[in-house]
Amino acid sequence: MGKKRVMLPAKDVDLSSVKYQREIVQAPHLTGFVFRFFVRILEAPLIGPIIMDVLKKQNKIEEILQHTVIPEEPMFKPEYPPQEVEQGVVVLEEEGRPEDRVMSALKCLPHYDVDVAELWENSHASFRYWKIRDYAHAYRSRKVTPSMVAERIISIIEENGRNKPPIPLLISFVAAEVREQAAASTQRFEAGNPLSILDGIFMAIKDDIDCYPHPSKGASTWMHEVRTVKKDAACVSRLRSCGVIFVGKANMHEFGMGTTGNNPNYGTTRNPHAPDRYTGGSSSGPAAIVASGICSAALGTDGGGSIRIPSSLCGVVGLKTTYGRTSMEGSLCDSGTVEIIGPIASSVEDVMLVYAAMLGASPANRISLRPSPPCLPTLSSNDYSNALGSLRIGKYTPWFNDVHSTEISDKCEDALNLLSKEHGCEMIEIVIPELLEMRTAHVVSIGSECLCSLNPDCADGKGAKMAYDTRTSMALFRSFSAADYIAAQCIRRRHMYYHMEIFKKVDVIVTPTTGMTAPIIPPSALKSGETDMQTAANLMQFVVPANLLGFPAISVPIGYDKEGLPIGLQIMGGPWAEATILRVASAVEKLCGESKKKPASYYDVLKAN
Repeated sequence: MGKKRVMLPAKDVDLSSVKYQREIVQAPHLTGFVFRFFVRILEAPLIGPIIMDVLKKQNKIEEILQHTVIPEEPMFKPEYPPQEVEQGVVVLEEEGRPEDRVMSALKCLPHYDVDVAELWENSHASFRYWKIRDYAHAYRSRKVTPSMVAERIISIIEENGRNKPPIPLLISFVAAEVREQAAASTQRFEAGNPLSILDGIFMAIKDDIDCYPHPSKGASTWMHEVRTVKKDAACVSRLRSCGVIFVGKANMHEFGMGTTGNNPNYGTTRNPHAPDRYTGGSSSGPAAIVASGICSAALGTDGGGSIRIPSSLCGVVGLKTTYGRTSMEGSLCDSGTVEIIGPIASSVEDVMLVYAAMLGASPANRISLRPSPPCLPTLSSNDYSNALGSLRIGKYTPWFNDVHSTEISDKCEDALNLLSKEHGCEMIEIVIPELLEMRTAHVVSIGSECLCSLNPDCADGKGAKMAYDTRTSMALFRSFSAADYIAAQCIRRRHMYYHMEIFKKVDVIVTPTTGMTAPIIPPSALKSGETDMQTAANLMQFVVPANLLGFPAISVPIGYDKEGLPIGLQIMGGPWAEATILRVASAVEKLCGESKKKPASYYDVLKAN
């Protein structure tokens, strides 16, 4: 019997015969000198490829890509049939002014109770994050000004830089620029003319998104030398027109090639809930700066869970939009097929406000993807409860329960039970076959795109300046052939078929966001990084479908494990279904958000100390 494996066409696969298979990664966990030595061996001309081939065989990558006949034709970027507009929504004008979209989003939110905000301001009975509407109320009532808040934020960031070790939330920060933006916002409020509800709201931007005049380094030591920033990214420009104040460029895993947030170049961002733990990556700085209370929101990028993973581990909300819903113009990954730019905030309503401002597909994607009009759920009307009551929730139980600790799946199960009990949502068991094949296709797709983007600079000698874990990833990516890439795109089409069939039966698919809570930072990994593929697999356990297939997904915090580490629930919808997942996330937040814990590292920048 030969090695060849022949797949049935996806439409002929008998789902009743599918057996769930756990993913067990065969790869060493290395740090320190041993890791550095391993990378040099891996990059050696003769022995390196041999080692990589062995690792790929052990993890069935070669079997999936080279020994399997896949009957589907390749799908090189997500393709969707036309979708109907969701029910109980407000349609946003994609080509209109961002300020007008934010106003429409504001009308979708429940009534703002000033008394509740002021009660919490004068009490420490329970913890809650300040919301964007809290800031707007404080500014309009002259309790505080954007300039006053700016001074508190500047003081915190400068103090963190003096810590031993430093707390590297930001890579690029200019106090004078923050003061200038805040002064302009303060003047608008004094004149009674704020630009929008987002005026005076402080945000951080991940270091792979352009925010002029800051350089975009991708948390490397050299990208700014070969790529200059001349203007804001499209999404940043839209937020700026709404009055947002940008504090600087947030730390990240170098070039986004990691799930922990480890960064030897600028220091590793610490989890606000436990400083000895990772934040998750690659949007480590954006999630941590929101979780610590310094900024109301941040922008991250998500090519392999990079918004949702750190949001889950840090106990905040992270939205990955449908592929093409937000423009990637002005980012380091503006030509990929798996990555998006999306918001991170402490609440679903704040994510909605930021999303409304920044959304807008590129002209090319409007033609090729034929997106449905962008919508937001009406959270303040009777339609809200009616829409939830008719909701069909899909759950693949063996996958859902495949977590590092049963505390995670139990908490997520509790959240679903509350949702069903409170709103009458229907739970439907689903089956998703070939999960290992899907993960392999994602690695090949995102890896090939990263390699294509960075190859010219590597040829100029910049590759040696990369962090060691980035170099490990690059060695893996270089081992993929053109045939491997085609096979991965054939798998993408198979899974698009499987998932679109599932979305005929359910409205959303729910899982834990990650298969583990925040992992401990090995002290030996701080200087040179580490390679820990099993931890990466645990963190990416549930996030890959939304990236490979371009579906929208959101992570919402639902509680904590016995060590007080946050746990997130992921809600994934069909194409262009942002309104649906935001509606579900808002309901989950209300049911599970009453017992929020104040992070160990938290700063109250709105309330005077």
